[in-house]
Amino acid sequence: MKKNSAKLKISLLCGGPSLERGISLNSARSIMDHLSLEEIDIFPIYFDIEKNAYKISKNQLYSNTPSDFDFKLSESGVMLGEKDLIKELKKTDITFPVMHGPFGEDGKIQSFLEKNNIPFIGSGSSVCKNAFDKFRANKFLKENNFFTLPSAVLKIYHKNHKKIIENFFMENNISRAIVKPASGGSSIGVFSVSSPKEAMQAKNTLFSKRMDTRVVVEPFASGIEFTMIILKNKLGIPVALLPTEIETDYTENQFFDFRKKYLPTRQVRWHCPPRFGKDIIEKIQAQGEQIFNLFKMNDFARFDGWVLPSGDVWFCDFNPISGMEQNSFLFQQSSLIGMTHEDVLRYIVETSCVRQKINFPQKRNVKNEKNRRKVSIVMGGSNSERQVSLMSGTNVWLKLRKSKKYKPEVFLIDDFEKIWKVPYHLCLNHTVEEVRENCEKYLNIEKELSGFKKRARLRLSLSEEEKSKEFCFPFKVDYEKFLSSSNFVFIALHGGSGEDGTWQSILEKKGIKFNGPNKEVSRLCIDKSKTAQSINNLNMTGVSAIPGKKIDSQEIFSYNKDQVHNLWKKIKKEFNSRTLIIKPLDDGCTTGIARIFSSKDLFTYIDCLKKGISFLEKGTLSNQKEIIEMPVKTPSHLLIEKFIETDILRVAKNKLKHKRKTNLIEITIGVLKEKRKNDYQIKALNPSITISQGDVLTVEEKFQGGTGVNITPPPESIVSSKILSKTKQRIKKLAEKMNIRGYSRIDAFLNIKNGNLLVIEINTLPGLTPSTVLYHQGLAEKPPLTPLLMLEKIIDQD
Repeated sequence: MKKNSAKLKISLLCGGPSLERGISLNSARSIMDHLSLEEIDIFPIYFDIEKNAYKISKNQLYSNTPSDFDFKLSESGVMLGEKDLIKELKKTDITFPVMHGPFGEDGKIQSFLEKNNIPFIGSGSSVCKNAFDKFRANKFLKENNFFTLPSAVLKIYHKNHKKIIENFFMENNISRAIVKPASGGSSIGVFSVSSPKEAMQAKNTLFSKRMDTRVVVEPFASGIEFTMIILKNKLGIPVALLPTEIETDYTENQFFDFRKKYLPTRQVRWHCPPRFGKDIIEKIQAQGEQIFNLFKMNDFARFDGWVLPSGDVWFCDFNPISGMEQNSFLFQQSSLIGMTHEDVLRYIVETSCVRQKINFPQKRNVKNEKNRRKVSIVMGGSNSERQVSLMSGTNVWLKLRKSKKYKPEVFLIDDFEKIWKVPYHLCLNHTVEEVRENCEKYLNIEKELSGFKKRARLRLSLSEEEKSKEFCFPFKVDYEKFLSSSNFVFIALHGGSGEDGTWQSILEKKGIKFNGPNKEVSRLCIDKSKTAQSINNLNMTGVSAIPGKKIDSQEIFSYNKDQVHNLWKKIKKEFNSRTLIIKPLDDGCTTGIARIFSSKDLFTYIDCLKKGISFLEKGTLSNQKEIIEMPVKTPSHLLIEKFIETDILRVAKNKLKHKRKTNLIEITIGVLKEKRKNDYQIKALNPSITISQGDVLTVEEKFQGGTGVNITPPPESIVSSKILSKTKQRIKKLAEKMNIRGYSRIDAFLNIKNGNLLVIEINTLPGLTPSTVLYHQGLAEKPPLTPLLMLEKIIDQD
């Protein structure tokens, strides 16, 4: 154990065999982003689905999901046998496991570390084993006189499941229950059921997929759901932060599932402070701290629970390793007491080092504020992609906070198109609406928070001097005042006024520099029909756009079923296609995009759009496997296109499987202007193959870390180096002819046999969420272009 090294060296363990391994990458990325400091070095080690350990590059943490690189670990990583793994871990001062679910939180990796005398952050193996097992933890609480709800456990090889379930429903007089893995994560594999029959079906699904060998059945809690972070201070005393209330629709067997937890959506609202009242909050905090001590936990944890109508508090889920994506509960709740991402991660690591008598280095790298130029980031908006914009803007801000050149300030365009100057902690809110509401109610919220904040800071030994100036009051800003005080505006808006030339026009008139193409290009590219016409009019060799039919929304709204059926037959015949794609003509790259299999689907889609339905539930259309977010405002026109059949690409068991069908694959490729000698030239980055689990890429697959597969660069076995080079040349030429300035992202179908491109669309302000494909592509360059360097280049050139 090294105690006198100049730097603290941390082994970062991520991945793992659980279905939450994608979320583990998000957590690892946050640690890399916020703890990669002059005084701290981080060394990532990745465990694949078979629990094989690999030494990987830091760049691979910016992948969207492990499937992006699992299949090429033999080339891109160094496999570590048990002895080599122990040797690598002992080269560092401390190990930080951030694997969620089984293997990471059930005590197995902790047991391995303890056995080999490797110091690590977090709770020990026996603690994790007892706390993470939902049935065992509930029983333990009951034995120690905490309030609990009844639960039953089903074991995979026992034959009494039906009898146990039926007795459980009858004895507890319940009409709704939750069925979940005993040692699973807090949202994956969770089923809400309304009968013993449905419970049996859920149990069969869990066992057939080997998600666990034990399944827990418990009553659905009727009450108010909450989650709370607990930090251990340097004296070994647990300190509960302010809990977050979770408000969502629980009707029709809905619950706080994976999508609602990790993707911003109006289907769920987070309230912090919660609306319980002071007495209930203090009760939750006190009991949470007692349970933390009872389990003998270390460093930090997240507890989930319910406040029942009776006033009883039930803690139902204990997460020894809380998720750490950019706006996770850990960062949200700690920011309410004035801690930045770096602050709370440093605190957790330092507390663990103090406990284990490992020297923790003093903070260095104080930026010279005088030399940093202000960048005004605008995010949010009122259209259907406003939540993705919030993710992009927040990520750009967090990245640029590390810049020695630029000083970012965040401004929210709310859902009423008002501008707010937003403080640090409100940037981490879940949705645009939440940020706006918390800005409006800030004074009242501060009064409620004041006592809780002071007490938490005192117990964590945080001085007021340590609090960043970024934790200020929010305030509305007049548009003219905002413009007059801005030298550079980073537009992190997607769709709507951010991409249709509106903001570009305003900034150009004022002589204010901004990221991305100019107003003319933006106006053109937001209209998918005009973009296709422009590309086809270029008559470029090997480059064309998908033909589409522009439909007037109001006209089609008046159609009856027969008229819709006739339109369906006409367009199918025109495009010689069995199925079609429908989407708004001028909205973002995911909003309202659906595959249509029949005239019935087309009529349903039109009817839902006419009624202003905010999203299409799974199964609304034929073969629809995921929710489809619909436009906030009714689009003036729709675009109907031919559905393009592609080769079948899947990642399974760490192998990339390619079944040829049409020689077409879907790719996305970023273009970026770079300085060459005394001039700027456009450069095409390495393309990514995008693999959709359904017919079209969902908003999750495009923007939610831990989901979706993007393979960067394409493997030689699929796209030859000759075709790859031709593709990049053609994309570069297309970008130049379309007069793209700064950066953009071009989505297309690539013919892997001849290199021909069929362009889908051009995104002039592509998403810059934490795991955006643009970061993957930048890191695939030689030399690698880090996310921060890419953002600085985007700003530098304008």
